[in-house]
Amino acid sequence: MSLWVAAAIVLFCLFLSAFFSAGETAFTGASRARMHALESGDARARIVTRLLEARERFIGAMLIGNNIVNIGVSSFATSVLVAIFGAEGVIYATVVMSVLVIIFAEVLPKTVAITAPDKVALAFARPMSVIVALFGPLTLAIEKLVRVMLRPFGVTIGENQAILSATEEIRGQVDLLHKEGAVARAERDMLGGLLDLRDLTVEDVMVHRTKMRTINADLSSEEIVREVLASPYTRLPLWRGSQENIVGVLHAKDLLRALDAVGGDANKLRIEAIALETWFVPDTTSLRDQLKAFLLKKTHFALVVDEYGEVQGLVTLEDILEEIVGDIKDEHDVAIQGVRPQADGSVNVEGSVPIRDLNRAMDWDLPDEEATTVAGLVIHEARAIPDAGQVFNFHGFRFQVLRKSRNRITLLKVTPLTAKTKKAAE
Repeated sequence: MSLWVAAAIVLFCLFLSAFFSAGETAFTGASRARMHALESGDARARIVTRLLEARERFIGAMLIGNNIVNIGVSSFATSVLVAIFGAEGVIYATVVMSVLVIIFAEVLPKTVAITAPDKVALAFARPMSVIVALFGPLTLAIEKLVRVMLRPFGVTIGENQAILSATEEIRGQVDLLHKEGAVARAERDMLGGLLDLRDLTVEDVMVHRTKMRTINADLSSEEIVREVLASPYTRLPLWRGSQENIVGVLHAKDLLRALDAVGGDANKLRIEAIALETWFVPDTTSLRDQLKAFLLKKTHFALVVDEYGEVQGLVTLEDILEEIVGDIKDEHDVAIQGVRPQADGSVNVEGSVPIRDLNRAMDWDLPDEEATTVAGLVIHEARAIPDAGQVFNFHGFRFQVLRKSRNRITLLKVTPLTAKTKKAAE
């Protein structure tokens, strides 16, 4: 065999190796959403989608093809160089083929493919489908053999088992794009809030009963009208006997319509006849389910009860939407400033401020699995109800209790710990 023929075979094998490497990288990094959008106008996109749905078989075919080509070209080059240079040809073949395979069959094609995975995947779609069809039976046989070999060691491999859920994959992509500057912080928070609806419950976002604005149903009609007009809210729970005994929900618009119908004479009103029926929901209801229930029931207000039926607070459609889009304020909202940044970098925080709201406002990552509010987090970590003036360091922050009312922490000073202050604290 002439030297030129041998060189041509080596180059062809390197080309095939580069083809397999680029194809595997491109298909792995290709966007399935992008391919799905192109399916109606491009048959190649349908091929890519079909191959990605059988990801294990595709990757197996690429590995088999790439290894066969790499082993074959190395063996061929070794035999040729040994025939030319003798025993020293093994050393020459090892060095030369290592350089050629690493640069031209691995690094270079994978670099090109990763820069434009969608375009490369579309270009390789048809030849890749042929290769996968050819190696498909061999890939299945190898997979079965591997499963049988691993079974005695207690290792089981599920069919098409995904390590990450779709939600986790989306969240990871959004976080990565945010770090790279492609997604703004506000957009990341909105997408993250939308994905969190399934994991959060109404208890996490409800207005606690200690902060609920309610009206005593035993008041006179005139007093109730004044209470409604003075309130910034349009829906107000009515109670009788005790504030836990909610007998109805009064809507400001219904009250005004009824007041207009009696000529403005509040004494002629029958408040309980105007009030809406109370809707109670369990505190364990997920925000996603509650959002669907609000839309189905066509109402925006519900009272939250625990397992004993005791009222714990109230939740509105706006509370759920704020988990997605952030704080919603209008001209009638009461401005309650619970987070006040200080000049020294610390933040004065009211104890009742939800941890999620503080994280969003300050772009922090305090954990909210064990507690809902900042005060609850401090009590959970301290394993006690601290006194005013006590200081705690955890989760990379310093928490100083500034004010306490009975058993409630009402105001804290939260300071992020730098590397220097962390070392000093230790």
